[in-house]
Amino acid sequence: MNADHLPADLHPVLRRVLLSRGVTTADDLDLSLQRLVSPDPLGGVQAAAELLADAIQADASIVIVGDFDADGATGTALALRALRDMGARNVGFRVPNRFEFGYGLTEGLVESFGAGLPDLLVTVDSGIACLAGVARARALGAQVLVTDHHLPGAQLPAANAIVNPNQPGDAFPSKALAGVGVMFYLLSVLRRTLKQRGWFGRGRREPRLDSYLDLVALGTVADLVPLDHNNRVLVRQGMDRIRAGRGSPGLMALLRAGKRDYRHLVASDLGFAVAPRLNAAGRLEDMGIGIRCLLSDDPLEATDLAQRLDELNQDRRSLQGEMQEQATEQVARLIADLQGAELPFGICLHDPQWHQGIVGLVASRIKDQLHRPVVAFAPEESGSERLKGSARSIRGLHIRDVLAHVEAANPGLITAFGGHAMAAGLSLEAACLAQFSQAFEASVSLFLGGEMPSARIQTDGEIDPADLGLPLARQLRGLGPWGQGFPEPLFEGSFTIVEQRVVGGAHLKMVLRPAGGGAAIDAIAFGQLPEQLPKTRSLRLLYRLDVNHFRGEESAQLIVERILAGPGSKGLV
Repeated sequence: MNADHLPADLHPVLRRVLLSRGVTTADDLDLSLQRLVSPDPLGGVQAAAELLADAIQADASIVIVGDFDADGATGTALALRALRDMGARNVGFRVPNRFEFGYGLTEGLVESFGAGLPDLLVTVDSGIACLAGVARARALGAQVLVTDHHLPGAQLPAANAIVNPNQPGDAFPSKALAGVGVMFYLLSVLRRTLKQRGWFGRGRREPRLDSYLDLVALGTVADLVPLDHNNRVLVRQGMDRIRAGRGSPGLMALLRAGKRDYRHLVASDLGFAVAPRLNAAGRLEDMGIGIRCLLSDDPLEATDLAQRLDELNQDRRSLQGEMQEQATEQVARLIADLQGAELPFGICLHDPQWHQGIVGLVASRIKDQLHRPVVAFAPEESGSERLKGSARSIRGLHIRDVLAHVEAANPGLITAFGGHAMAAGLSLEAACLAQFSQAFEASVSLFLGGEMPSARIQTDGEIDPADLGLPLARQLRGLGPWGQGFPEPLFEGSFTIVEQRVVGGAHLKMVLRPAGGGAAIDAIAFGQLPEQLPKTRSLRLLYRLDVNHFRGEESAQLIVERILAGPGSKGLV
């Protein structure tokens, strides 16, 4: 062992990558299920498990109230699958249509059950801010179990039980659990509780919880929660299940729709191929389609539902492209009006024709372009005087805290808000948009101390040309899953173009030779064309070293993230 307690035979590049991400011991590299944090410190989890166990044994009616994103969909499907496998006979789900009821367990959603209000409502990935909805459900005679991971406000809902690692004083060490992760932990305690009660046996089989980890992996990656060690265990174990061909039929069908080979799955396949197709249902129609896809055990039905989700995703991409172009034009006008002055600390965008299901994606793209926190607004519905906003933040700025500050300084300005450090949602009256924009700018400036953080790109340095090959590429892939808070390695280097051609109509395929000598290596720059390159055959690149699978063969390949210029532009990194 070295002084850093990583294995002595670890490749120097791997050691450098891991240390920069806080991995300092061999134990940190162990992603086996035995390394999962115990559920026992999770506040309220035993009381919640007892509540669920009572409902199952009494054959009470249970409804899972999900959320309309991939985390909520996977958490809902996980709950349905596991509860049914544990013997629940009267369990269903409802997902609030974002255009009718909005987010979470609202009073309107509770009222919509009418005489069919269940004995127990269980929220997934929501509920911690649903004070009115929880109170109404309790008043009508239902029990309510809240499972969530969002930051709570000053007051907690009056639920029968709450499980949320981010409650004040909660001792659970992995605060980064996604909503689906919280549900997984609750189900593990539920199974233990039912086993202690002698529930299993006599025809009831005790289910294996690892059989659901494909859903946990998908929801965790899709929600962009930080991949701390505990989340990396959940994601790795779920990905291993998918790679072995044991994923749920719906998830496997979504991978096929995204043209991804499950045998070589990486976390980014879940994030960029599966999650957008699943999210498209919640953005444009009803997440019920996505949940039914994840619940289906019929491969033909799952394929049909995945195809529908793929069509919705194509519609989403088209609509997003239009809105993105309009948002870019708004930004261009803003910059022109500033006549050379600095951009505001926070940017607010709005168009009365925008779709509220897409504004978060627009905000994210503009945030990346400007390196400013952005809130994009759309009408709650066509012609409505109420706006729905979606905020996206930059590193170092907790966007939910900013919104809380805006609300505290301007009581009543925001009608509702909630979210994470990097993303949040809010509602306000259209007439208040100008006032909110000013308040948002002031609060962001205050939180940042009047100085915008640098957009400087951090890399993992250079790789010796002798190491640019398949063995190191395989080892880097094997250290995954990579993702939020545990970024995939990004390297820099100078290369000479040996060959180049366009593939797929919009991507630049190259053969490159390291400037310091060594063997040539394949590379691809997505969305780049030869005419966009600097007028030189020598390039300075930011790239990822990856494994390319093609016709049953493996080879090393550079995924070019940015073409800086010639070899003299190292200082831009």
